[in-house]
Amino acid sequence: MAKNKLLMNKKTADTEFVKQIAQQTPEEALKTLHSSLDGLSSTEAKERLEKNGLNEVATKKHNTKLHFFIESFFTPFTMVLLLLATVSLFTDYVFVPADQKDLSTVIIMITMIIISGLTSFIQNVKTNDAVEDLLNMVSVTTNIRRNKKDKEISTKQVVVGDIINIHAGDMVPADIRLLQTKDLFCSSSSLNGESTPVEKIATKKPDQKDMDQYLDYPDVIYQGTTIVSGSGVGVVLATGEQTVFGRLAKDISNNDVKETNFDVGIKNISKLLLTMTAIIAPLVLIINGLTKGNWLNALLFAIATAVGLTPEMLPVIVTSNLVKGSLEMSKHGTIVKKMNSIQNFGAADILCTDKTGTLTQNKVVLERHYNLDMKENPQVLRLAYLNSYFQTGMHDLMDQAIIDAASDELDVEEIKHDYTKVDEIPFDFKRRRMSVVIKRHGDGRILVTKGAAEEMLACCNRVQVGNHISDLTDEYKEKVLKHIEDLNKDGLRVVLLAYKNNPAQAGEFNVSDEKDLILTGFLAFLDPPKDDVKDVLKQLKQDGITVKILTGDNAAVTKSVASRVGLNTEYVYSEKDFVGKGEEEIKKMVEECSLFVKLSPEYKAKIIQILKENGHTVAYMGDGINDTPAMKKADVAISVDTAVDIAKKSADIILLHKSLRTLEHGVRIGRQIFANTMKYIKITLSSNFGNILSILVASSFLPFLPMLPMQLLILDLIYGTSCLSIPFDTVGEKYLEVPRKWETRKLPKFMFYFGPTSSVFDIITFALLYFWICPSVVGASYMAATPSQKAVFMAIFWSGWFIESLWTQEMVIQALRDPAVPFIQQHSSPVVMLATIGAGLIGTAMPYIPSLTKVMKFGPIPEFYVLVVLVLLILYIALTTLVKHWYMKKEEFLI
Repeated sequence: MAKNKLLMNKKTADTEFVKQIAQQTPEEALKTLHSSLDGLSSTEAKERLEKNGLNEVATKKHNTKLHFFIESFFTPFTMVLLLLATVSLFTDYVFVPADQKDLSTVIIMITMIIISGLTSFIQNVKTNDAVEDLLNMVSVTTNIRRNKKDKEISTKQVVVGDIINIHAGDMVPADIRLLQTKDLFCSSSSLNGESTPVEKIATKKPDQKDMDQYLDYPDVIYQGTTIVSGSGVGVVLATGEQTVFGRLAKDISNNDVKETNFDVGIKNISKLLLTMTAIIAPLVLIINGLTKGNWLNALLFAIATAVGLTPEMLPVIVTSNLVKGSLEMSKHGTIVKKMNSIQNFGAADILCTDKTGTLTQNKVVLERHYNLDMKENPQVLRLAYLNSYFQTGMHDLMDQAIIDAASDELDVEEIKHDYTKVDEIPFDFKRRRMSVVIKRHGDGRILVTKGAAEEMLACCNRVQVGNHISDLTDEYKEKVLKHIEDLNKDGLRVVLLAYKNNPAQAGEFNVSDEKDLILTGFLAFLDPPKDDVKDVLKQLKQDGITVKILTGDNAAVTKSVASRVGLNTEYVYSEKDFVGKGEEEIKKMVEECSLFVKLSPEYKAKIIQILKENGHTVAYMGDGINDTPAMKKADVAISVDTAVDIAKKSADIILLHKSLRTLEHGVRIGRQIFANTMKYIKITLSSNFGNILSILVASSFLPFLPMLPMQLLILDLIYGTSCLSIPFDTVGEKYLEVPRKWETRKLPKFMFYFGPTSSVFDIITFALLYFWICPSVVGASYMAATPSQKAVFMAIFWSGWFIESLWTQEMVIQALRDPAVPFIQQHSSPVVMLATIGAGLIGTAMPYIPSLTKVMKFGPIPEFYVLVVLVLLILYIALTTLVKHWYMKKEEFLI
């Protein structure tokens, strides 16, 4: 026993212990784990939790604050600054005479590294904390037996020795030795990639020759396994990092992030920037090296130019946008599990969903319990109650509706006293029915089955009309189907009920016993549409989102609900309608149809895939195990907090309330996030592209560098810092009405339209500074100036272009954020207004602050120059507005 305790307390998985447990009987396994079928007491559970820790796998190392700190400071931007600072250390301090040593440039660059790194670090930590806080709002629980009672607890609180009750739809929370099973089929695809469910049997031990095949043990299931059908009871043998597949389960729990269209777009931008940098940086180096003769300065300037071409604040802007959006969505009951899915959420133009609880009130009521004469019959309700009450496989709303109705009309306490459960045959999505075998005291056994119409008729050979039992003929089948069709037209979902007395038993009951049944009645359920769903669907349509219903229900009920809420019911296709169709015809069918019925889980996923191939961004909303394949296939998977575990694990976004209203609000937030991210990318790239053009022109014609590398980097840092306000900008209503997909192909066009616009005014500024302002201050043209005058001339020029360049970069944010005229027809948010104007004022003040002029190597720029810049800005905004007008003639959207 000491050995077992040692094995249990190891901090890493021990497969030998699993082998030992798997070969024991259920009773021996309970003894080994110091447990019993009554479960642990609260005191025992608390002691074990304190001893072994929470049932969770440690988060990845890169989620530590230390990693965020290192990641924030070791970026391409900070690396270049560090390189420049190192070179400046040698050129300005180490290799110069004592009277010329100057550390100011190095200090400025180190300060820039600290500012940039701390900004990124704080944002990354905030992002991580926000994600953790939001995920904590989503409940993941498991059913255990404590103090001899079954209860739901958080999976984190599960300990070794806990007795776990498992049912279809559950995600296994720990490594478990099975004690009892009933038709228990599990999928371990998350662990071994095998999609076919495998049956697990508690009483079957692994063969000696297969002891190395851990996943194949018939009496053990592991953390991360999905219960497909059936039920079982097991005892926990390992939790958290002690599980055999703890390391693998950690990867699963972190859910691999889907690559969104936005992610692809960012990669394409990176390729574009690398190409431009590879061309422009050497060009700047060669031009300045040849024209100025100082190759070291030319190299430093080329490096600074390359940095200026890169939107170094992009990661911070994106994460800031996503955090702000996710927090805003959480206020409206929408929890974002995977941050990058917000981009797809806003881009989605098709929403696929089941109807139950989404279009309907999710309050199923048993409206009618008819016998085959279409009359209310208490015996039908009694049999239905026995089926629903005693089944343990997968309770749904219909089971609860039956139990509620029986509680009102029957003496259920007497029924529970008179009957005991013998066995059950759980529901699965192929049979579409489930059965229980019960025994009345002093009487024989009864098998009671309920399920979908066609599947039930297939296993019945007799009917009960009144007290008379006769053969089920084809004519009577047609009569039954006609009754169901009439009920369906009233919006009622119908389940058939059948039974068989004294079913033969050869071992445990199984699906082969579901034959030769006696059809006895109809169970008709009503789940009325939500009051506001028609208005919400209309709003979603206005937002450019087409809603498609993918359901396992029949056509009549689905069409009835759809017509009430305003969905197009012209086309209704079932899975059978696609059989024998060609690829192009199927693509056309899924495009034209909004109602898909009688679908298997696999075919739901197939329809999602076809829609994606048709060029759509597809969101899928589901909450059941049958929705999981479609959720994994969709661009963005949406679930609800009340969903089964596997659906919540598969989801990118979780709604705390199953409401299309919540969904519609989240979509608009997603589009706002996308819009503000695109503002930064498009505006910054076009602005930087314009600066590069200006640098190339200036480098070709000026006898000196147009700006020092340090000045260029500080200019870039001030602008980048002001861009941190963009996530807080408002977005025009028109933008939010249409799904937006990332389109990299239009980015060069945007850059070529608006980049040269700023270059025009840069060149005008160069001319004004070179031929007018600098000579007027120095008292001579550059060519006629003395060396000392040339130094002042260059310093004034750098000051002048620094101020003008910063203002044009800040104003381009105001000008290009919206198609309308800035400051007159459209206004940015107060935060953006304050940041852009504030950054411009700070940059303008820098050349006039004595303590900075020496460090930054600025010259005495005359005060009237500020008025010159003001005039240039007015003209710049006017020209940009005119170019926008030309651009919008051929483009639907600016951003």
